[in-house]
Formats: sequence, structure tokens, C-alpha cells
Amino acid sequence: MGANLTNTEEKQMMDKVVHIGRVTKVVKGGRIFKFTALVVVGDGAGRVGIGEGKAREVPDAIKKAIEHGKKNIMQIPLSKGTIPHEIIGKYGAATIMMKPAAPGTGIIAGGVTRSLFAIAGVENILAKCTRSRNPYNILYAVQNGFQNIRTLDTIANVRDKTISELIK
Repeated sequence: MGANLTNTEEKQMMDKVVHIGRVTKVVKGGRIFKFTALVVVGDGAGRVGIGEGKAREVPDAIKKAIEHGKKNIMQIPLSKGTIPHEIIGKYGAATIMMKPAAPGTGIIAGGVTRSLFAIAGVENILAKCTRSRNPYNILYAVQNGFQNIRTLDTIANVRDKTISELIK
């Protein structure tokens, strides 16, 4: 799943902080605050990664999350700015339904999924999250959906046929 990036590819990567959480630990001397960051990293051309980072300061947590996201880059099969077919992604209690949309529709999705689609380079899509509002689980459900997308090439290879035989 992870891909090594060269310096030129790394410079073209965009990132967006999706969620920052504050965790408090109560100790004998007082409270210790730590921060978690959830970041989406992508190139706007079908490659996207999700990263998590934890640290005592917010900038350090974001930096760790960006590095983690760059290590977890995955390729999304896009066709004409949208996904090839309807898919449902699941992770934990989160479920997301994603449908391809006609050109000019835009990104119709809520919250964290909107930023993931924008960073990934998906221009037209319809998405609906159900069952969970946890941003971590929602993003991993989208990632699961992207991993389960099948293109004509993969279906043709599985069936040992050519694409023209499938289209008939």
C-alpha cells in the first residue's frame, strides 16, 4: 500500500488538516495535554494518503501526521474526474456510499470526506456517510471503498478476457 516518493513528487503533495483532538491526562502534579492530528495528503491527481500524529504540541502532531500520510499513499482509479462505479466502503461502524457523478456536479459530501476527495483530485462525486461520525473511521471507510473499486482492466484480467470482450 505504501509508496516511496521522490523529492519532486513530495514537493507537489498537498495536505489538509482534517481533525485535531486534545487529550488530557490527569496526574499528581496537574494535567498533561497532548494533541492528535488527522491529515489528508495527496497530489490532486488520484493519489491520496491518510496520516495520524500525536504530540505535546499541535504543529509537531501535524508534522508527524503529514509524514505518516506520505508513507500511506494509495492510487485511486479515476475516470473523467469521478470514480468508475458505485461502491460502499466500511470500516468499524462507519459506512460510506460513494456514487459517480456527471461532470459539473462537484463534490457532494460532508465534512472530512469532502477534503479527502478534493485532495485526491476527485472532481465529481456523491457521497453519504452513515452510522458513524468518527472522522478517523469515516476516512478509513473511504479508503476501504477506494481499495475495492474494480476497473475494466482488473475485471478483464480476473476473467482472462480482453476489455472488448467484456463490453460486448
